[in-house]
Amino acid sequence: MKKKIGLAVVVLLVIIYLIGYFSYRSTPKIAVIPITGVISQYMDTVARIEKAQLDKSIKAVVIAVDSPGGAVGAAQEIYNAVEKLRKEKPVVVSMGNVAASGGYYISVPANVIYANPGTITGSIGVIIQHVSVAQVLKKLGIKVENIKSGQNKDILYPNNELTPEQKKILEETIKDVYNQFLEDIVKYRPVDMETLKKYADGRIFSGRQAKEIKLVDKLGNIQDAVKEAKKLAGLEGKPAVVIKIKKQDNLFRKVLENELSVSDFITFPQFFYLMSF
Repeated sequence: MKKKIGLAVVVLLVIIYLIGYFSYRSTPKIAVIPITGVISQYMDTVARIEKAQLDKSIKAVVIAVDSPGGAVGAAQEIYNAVEKLRKEKPVVVSMGNVAASGGYYISVPANVIYANPGTITGSIGVIIQHVSVAQVLKKLGIKVENIKSGQNKDILYPNNELTPEQKKILEETIKDVYNQFLEDIVKYRPVDMETLKKYADGRIFSGRQAKEIKLVDKLGNIQDAVKEAKKLAGLEGKPAVVIKIKKQDNLFRKVLENELSVSDFITFPQFFYLMSF
């Protein structure tokens, strides 16, 4: 008799769990995806965005950005992922302390961008650094030779000083990447190219200033952004669950799954959409 009661309790608990599980799965959700820190890696962020895109119970997404920017390639990967997500469901960005340069760039495709009045944003531009230790090596009597296939193969190597021709090459490349930044902004922001160029000289703005020149849409915090997302998804006044899609990637997991690469330990020369400090 006791065994039958115990089995009945277990079955009842399983039924309750299944009801709760399927009820939760079917409940409309607003997903919050945080993107914080310098943007260098993008695979995890793109995976989280794709997860929100494919989950049919997620009706809208809030991307909480708190980043000074980072590598151009990584920022463009995330920008493209947000762009694809927008085609499937509403996207609202909530800017925190800072969403500048690449942090602003990844925010651009959102349907609505919220910033706090004091959020630091803008810093639209491109930067690359070249550190030359040629004179120091010369004083120390150390000679380093680069065996290369072309005269510009070692253009950013620190044992060289840039020639005027090499500076021009870098400036032309920076200009092209900078123009890509501007083109991607005017694609989604209600600002024309000529007006944008007046402000896109690397300067930063407060959230309130950015709203005045239409780089952001509204002033408010993460709660306002979630409320906006519910509105865009047609869920105003209706039950909806707010969930957070957390970052899962970490160095320990990479070690376990043997996914470490040299890029986890070494930073190579690259172009940055990064706010200058």
